[in-house]
Amino acid sequence: MSETSNPLGAFLRARRELVSPEQAGIPEFGVRRVPGLRREEVAMLAGISADYYLRLERGRDRNPSAQVLESIARVLRLDDAHFAHLSTLVAETPRRRRRRPRKESVPPGTLKLLDSLAQPAFVEDRYFDILASNALARQLSPRLVVGGNQLRDMFLDPAEQALHPEWENVTECYIANLRQAVGNEIDDPRFIELTGELALASPRFRQLWARHEVRGQRGEKLRFDHPQVGELNLNRERLSIGGAETLQLVVYHPDAGSSDAEKLALLASAALPTADTASQARQFSA
Repeated sequence: MSETSNPLGAFLRARRELVSPEQAGIPEFGVRRVPGLRREEVAMLAGISADYYLRLERGRDRNPSAQVLESIARVLRLDDAHFAHLSTLVAETPRRRRRRPRKESVPPGTLKLLDSLAQPAFVEDRYFDILASNALARQLSPRLVVGGNQLRDMFLDPAEQALHPEWENVTECYIANLRQAVGNEIDDPRFIELTGELALASPRFRQLWARHEVRGQRGEKLRFDHPQVGELNLNRERLSIGGAETLQLVVYHPDAGSSDAEKLALLASAALPTADTASQARQFSA
């Protein structure tokens, strides 16, 4: 079965392969033919039968009890975010089979706010598509334009990769966030299109996607190597947008009085008066 037809099994397999026998307290003897734990070892440590665990991984049973899920989560060393994701994959979890439109609408007030901000800012959806951006965001990265996709740029565009000295950490964060944002809605057409393209074109994407990491993106500091101003350290904030449940406003801002603030001001002075944000968004949604 594929991940699309058996997401619970795909998740369990990926996560048990990341737990070493040593971490699980199992002595190692001889050569192991599989990475991580064997199915029967997970079953033993979770206190369930090997046959039942096999049925879970193969998609033959999709209604494990809460107690079974908690026991498996303990063995697989799942944190709260991974356990919450695991809980969405079982059959008894209610699921809304709702197709969201690929092009979502940015509220007019948010578009006005974008152009008024003195920091780089843009609006993204859960697939990291850019729906609106201000001039300073495009000055920070020319790829932060309406119609662009941050995942595609991060994995496939050498210029965007060069902008991020900590590229490996950044890509890991993006993929873990995508897993959390999508949840069990992996039959969404936009999801299939984007992940299919990246899986074919990027070994790094395939490697990270197979790990089934789940983690939301929080406010944190990112380091850039900008071709005009050099190293730039900016705080990243993701803010929910009222009335647009799947959209977020992303703002990059420097520490007050820092050399990064001076460099960002220099970038702002070089930002050309390109088309305003509202007209970009109208063009994208036309």
